[in-house]
Amino acid sequence: MPPARAAFMRRLLHLVALALLMLAGSGCALNRQLAREADARVALDRPSALDCDRADRCAIASPYQALAEEARTSSRPGAPVHYVNLLERGEDALLLRIHLIRAARSTIDVQTFIWADDDSGWLVLEELIAAARRGVRVRVLADQLFSISDVDWFARLATAHANFEFRLYNTTFHKARAGGLDLALSVACCFSRLNQRMHNKLLLVDGQIGITGGRNYQDRYFDWDQTFDYRDRDVLVLGPQAGQEMTSSFEQFWQHPLSVPLTRLNDVNRRLVAVGGEGPLPPPASIRWARIGSMRDRASDAGYVRAAFAARALRVGRAEYFSDPPGKNADSEQAAQLSGRIAALLRNAHAEVLVQTPYLVFSRAAQNLLRELRERDPPLRAVVSTNSLAATDAFYVYAISYKHKKRYLKRLGLRVFEFKPFPGDAALMIAHYHELSGGGQTARVSRQGQTPLKQAHGLRVGLHAKSIVIDRRVTMIGSHNFDPRSEYYNTESGFIIHDRAVADAVAAQIERDIEPQNSWTIARRPLDGPVARINNAMSTISAALPVFDLWPFRYATSYELNPGCEPLWPNDPGFYDCYTSVGDFPEVDLPLKTIYTRIITAFGVALEGVL
Repeated sequence: MPPARAAFMRRLLHLVALALLMLAGSGCALNRQLAREADARVALDRPSALDCDRADRCAIASPYQALAEEARTSSRPGAPVHYVNLLERGEDALLLRIHLIRAARSTIDVQTFIWADDDSGWLVLEELIAAARRGVRVRVLADQLFSISDVDWFARLATAHANFEFRLYNTTFHKARAGGLDLALSVACCFSRLNQRMHNKLLLVDGQIGITGGRNYQDRYFDWDQTFDYRDRDVLVLGPQAGQEMTSSFEQFWQHPLSVPLTRLNDVNRRLVAVGGEGPLPPPASIRWARIGSMRDRASDAGYVRAAFAARALRVGRAEYFSDPPGKNADSEQAAQLSGRIAALLRNAHAEVLVQTPYLVFSRAAQNLLRELRERDPPLRAVVSTNSLAATDAFYVYAISYKHKKRYLKRLGLRVFEFKPFPGDAALMIAHYHELSGGGQTARVSRQGQTPLKQAHGLRVGLHAKSIVIDRRVTMIGSHNFDPRSEYYNTESGFIIHDRAVADAVAAQIERDIEPQNSWTIARRPLDGPVARINNAMSTISAALPVFDLWPFRYATSYELNPGCEPLWPNDPGFYDCYTSVGDFPEVDLPLKTIYTRIITAFGVALEGVL
């Protein structure tokens, strides 16, 4: 297109977007008069009385208080002391959150990408508001895009208590609830801002005990969903240095202009001015009270928490909290800071890197680094645990990974394992797996993974953990997916822990996840005969095309271990004698999911950063 015509089209699109914004009317700007009226209504309706008059705010006893004091008194300049718990099961991660909220004595700060209005989302909000009533200052910051969209809930939260404040990050047109038209207008006028999300996850209690990792506030992250749950990972870290770093990061986000108080959202304001907050949050209609009660009982039992968690905490030295600054975008220097830190860690690897990520889409810079590591003598052993199409909740992202499999396996030398939707060790990963799946035969199967779990259980499991283990000495656990979106667009957070015991523990979990009963091995198709060689050449040419990757037969596919065989690496001479191909998309029920995946593989490569 000629430059003059291109400029004209850009200006035309801008004018169209501007016209649409004008048609949208007052919804696009903050109604300041309404905001003042809502502030006055909140000041009138929001209680400030406390349920407790003790200095400790009537906090429950917690074994983590003693560990925090031990870390504080033992730390020295240049030699910090921290304590760490790895939280592999979702229900454990929720239980410890409830316990720490009930044990808080001064402050609670929460940051998340998703907050749902389901059982777990309601439970945690109820516990936070109860802490506020005891006298604890509670602040919650959630990204708007996938969080609660119920304006009634937000009005109730705005008037919950004087010690409780909830803010939304990067709102669309000063609204808590962004409808389809709002999002379309936002794409037209300000896509770069809409595309930048806060993906951080943090619960920080009293400025010294924090939980971070991959989990959001939604049932599927805590083993409570009835149809689909995540195999995820959080880490609890306490100690003075980590506490200061987490506090500093949260304050930076909380004070940023993108973090918007509820009374600065027009739809919430209208609700507040019209009817006020209308009292406490109503529980979800289908709430399961038995598990809520069981969770609260165990979370309040200091002896149980000590035996199950605190007594098993690992004492470590360096535990560095990392967080992107708010407002990060692809064109800023900030976008390269964390990526550069990860790259430096990888360049210092000597023998092995284990990566676990739900979305196997590496940026060009990451691919160059991995190629550099492969070209060493001897080459670095690089293992990746990720989702299969049947296990993922984001088939459109899997489609991009599917396009690049040959590059990842052949050029970068990665050994890739794709997580099964019905893993053999599901009962070890998901609390109450048998109950959630409707009973039936045992969830654990043999190494070969031949038991038809899919027919015995209804609960599907998807991988959501994000971790790197380097040489069994350094571990990174957080929200970073190691993809272009995490590098350039989302803000991310987590911990880099320099400790062999932690590294060994996380490595053991990843290695279990890639065992044959839990994952398929991804390997090239045999290159026997001229047809196979022609297919290999055509798939290479097609994958290299910038847009039209239409060749249907790929270089690599999924393999299942045969009965009676021991697991082998794909480069072993006996691999094809012990493994059988199960196709590119094993256990995918929906034909449309396969079709959509192939369409995005063919045409969607330009969307890598957005997806």
